[in-house]
Amino acid sequence: MKKAIAFLLSLMMVIALFAGCAQPAASEKPTAAEPTAAEQTATAAPAEGGVINLYTFTDEVPKMIARYIELHPEFKYKVNPTIIATTDGLYQPALDQALAAGGADAPDMYCAESAFVLKYTQGDMSSYAMPYADLGIDVAADTKAADIAQYTIDIGTRPSDKAVVGLGYQATGGVMIYRRSLAKATWGTDDPAVIADKVGPGWDKFFQAAAELKAKGYGIVSGDGDIWHAIENSSDKGWVVDGKLYIDPKREAFLDWSKKLKDNGYHNDTQDWQEAWFADMQGTGPQPIFSFFGPAWLINYVMAGNSGGTKIGEGTYGDWAVCKPPIGFFWGGTWVIANKSLADDPAKKEAVKTLIHWITLQCDKDGLQYGWANGTWSGTQGTKDTVASGTVMAMSDGKIDFLNGQNMFDVFVPANQFANGKNLTQYDEDINRIWRDWVRQYTSGQVTRDEAIANFKQAVKDTLGIDAA
Repeated sequence: MKKAIAFLLSLMMVIALFAGCAQPAASEKPTAAEPTAAEQTATAAPAEGGVINLYTFTDEVPKMIARYIELHPEFKYKVNPTIIATTDGLYQPALDQALAAGGADAPDMYCAESAFVLKYTQGDMSSYAMPYADLGIDVAADTKAADIAQYTIDIGTRPSDKAVVGLGYQATGGVMIYRRSLAKATWGTDDPAVIADKVGPGWDKFFQAAAELKAKGYGIVSGDGDIWHAIENSSDKGWVVDGKLYIDPKREAFLDWSKKLKDNGYHNDTQDWQEAWFADMQGTGPQPIFSFFGPAWLINYVMAGNSGGTKIGEGTYGDWAVCKPPIGFFWGGTWVIANKSLADDPAKKEAVKTLIHWITLQCDKDGLQYGWANGTWSGTQGTKDTVASGTVMAMSDGKIDFLNGQNMFDVFVPANQFANGKNLTQYDEDINRIWRDWVRQYTSGQVTRDEAIANFKQAVKDTLGIDAA
């Protein structure tokens, strides 16, 4: 019963979370707690200036805008959010149809997450996006002043005209999140610098550490999904190159790393977002688990709620620390985009510019990101989080009780700089799911390695019409 409650609590908490991935498959961030159908709500604001239509997949950005309007009662527009969960793939078709239809109900602003953002910033639907420069934003100066991580800029840049058409408000560089008590029992210390040297750099040192942990009776990770996001988002190329399916050697190596984890009992063979995965966060799985890989949102909105406590000493709460991972990566994120149709309404364009700039680029204490980083954006003390602005991060305090007082920003800020956003494609949501499925079939002995690769290629062709290179 306690496990079931923890599972439901975690899903509820993710509503307020930036969506890193879309469907609740083993490799993706869950969306079950998001709205299951289109919802329309309106921010409380005067409508003298008209209506701004917003399309998004959680209530996070609408809540941000509602907070902006609360702080700026002079804002004259009403914002009507349409919230459609990414569950079952409903969001993208609805957004695509609304953009193509145009008219008064078309989205003036819309959000896209990392699993499909390239479709809207660089791919099939990118022509609908208005460059931030056309909104009136000095992109070069503002991104420099805010010290925006380059990978978020790369993802939001349209290749056809080199224009930035989307930026995010979170920083989702990943770290290793490890159990202090297990580190001390294995290596005699829980110091982040020492542990980082034990587990990396590189996967060879990671697996050496896995063997040492196993000798003490511990698994290094809960399941193979815990290393997948690091592998996926540190690869040199994406799934599709020149219109053909491409398997980056680093991603192909996941077959071998996953099998090594399973064959040696280095994990509990869980699947991310399943109850057994959450149980390992509390330390109640078959063997104690040393670490998880992820950004700050994994700590704040998933692990904390599944630790079995709310203060240091309860469950595993406070028994965690963060260190540099074996390889730099990122996981998740939401980009905010404006519709090019705003060119027909200069006043509305200016209003949208104001909102987007406040969310993505304003780097003083009055901007969204400062409040987000320090847990005060909603007006009360809440969860501290990592944000896109390195400038804001540098003047923020990332000490949290869950990490026993460690300042997580000391690790997350450099992690964001090592993240690589140039290996995404607009097809990642589907291809990742197919790949993860065939890897699990291989590691469980149902197919050979060659069969797994061949079946993966065929499944991608059948699903997306993309041939292998």
